[in-house]
Amino acid sequence: MSAADAVDIREVGPRDGLQIEEPIPTEAKLEFIDALVATGVRRIEVTSFVSPRAIPALADAEAVAAQLDRWPDVQFSALVASLGGARRALAAGVTHIEYVVSASDGHSQANVGRDSAASVALIAPIAELVHEAGGHLEVIIAIAFDCPFDGPTPPERVAEIARSAMASGADALAVADTIGTASPIRMVDVLGRVRAAAPATVPAVHLHNTRGQGLANAWAAYGAGVRRFDSAAGGLGGCPFAPGASGNIATEELAYMFEDGGIATGIDIDRALDAARLISGLLGKPVASNLLAAGGRSVPTR
Repeated sequence: MSAADAVDIREVGPRDGLQIEEPIPTEAKLEFIDALVATGVRRIEVTSFVSPRAIPALADAEAVAAQLDRWPDVQFSALVASLGGARRALAAGVTHIEYVVSASDGHSQANVGRDSAASVALIAPIAELVHEAGGHLEVIIAIAFDCPFDGPTPPERVAEIARSAMASGADALAVADTIGTASPIRMVDVLGRVRAAAPATVPAVHLHNTRGQGLANAWAAYGAGVRRFDSAAGGLGGCPFAPGASGNIATEELAYMFEDGGIATGIDIDRALDAARLISGLLGKPVASNLLAAGGRSVPTR
């Protein structure tokens, strides 16, 4: 297998995975991050610089960012939804920035209080700010398939945002199935449109498993040329401003699927299960991982 066949997994548990949970102490988050680093993952979305009133679970963004030099070999990133959030992230020393743009007006209003076009218009000034700091900007297109308020998202709208994002200075793109409604055929269709609209980059995918299609969509995306995937330990996650949204695809399950097929991920699955088990204990509740429930890989009974 060539290096081009390998996949690059970004762990989003500390941000997307925790944003709808009751807040846990900063030290517990750092323990979780340490367990994630031990899995071999080399990219972690660590927090979000948004209003603490809106997302109280991530109110300690600056405190978490201040400790990230413990893991110098990991690329940490943070999600922002505004110029102010980007300024906060850069001031805290996080230079890999993800800016989220909803493809629907309904979700955009619920999530950030402005319509989708207004969010697109902010890409250029955020890109300028990030690049002046020597950083990297990824635009995540949320609600790329369906919106809980507006219904199906027109695929051409997703392609239009992708085109605008790259023209406005984005360094990378991601397509997000925020409420977990996509199926493989639609996944391939939307990715094809995005690649045609923005041929200079291959998008990442950010998948939720709300309707049990997450891994199938990941496999379809891989077949469509995608090599960068988001996932969360234990299958944690969900959007507080998208009714019905549930957890991300589980990191340990995504890695299991690819590794079992001979596709390298760099993830130690046993360590990934340890991380899922740890966050389950820290949250005091079970997580959605089927692989964790099964006890990991199959082993002989005699």
